[in-house]
Amino acid sequence: MEKLNDTQIEDQLKALDGWSYNTESIHKTYTFSDFKAAFSIMTRIAFECEAMNHHPNWENVYNRLTIHLNTHDAGGVTELDFELAKKIEEIVEI
Repeated sequence: MEKLNDTQIEDQLKALDGWSYNTESIHKTYTFSDFKAAFSIMTRIAFECEAMNHHPNWENVYNRLTIHLNTHDAGGVTELDFELAKKIEEIVEI
């Protein structure tokens, strides 16, 4: 995977509601009703990540889940990160 440039990243972010870019990763924070709901979503996301062999940097504090995506091997954000972000959006919407 090739690292995307800032313009390519900003263009693709337009299709992802609430996601931002900080020069290292794309990221989003989700808020759920409680810890159990947040952890349940994390578990479903984890299965998708494992299937893609692409793993996020994430943090869970009570009912909040913050996800940072980048492709370590490419040294930045790639198409793979946007593919995973879209899958995460689908999981969260369920």
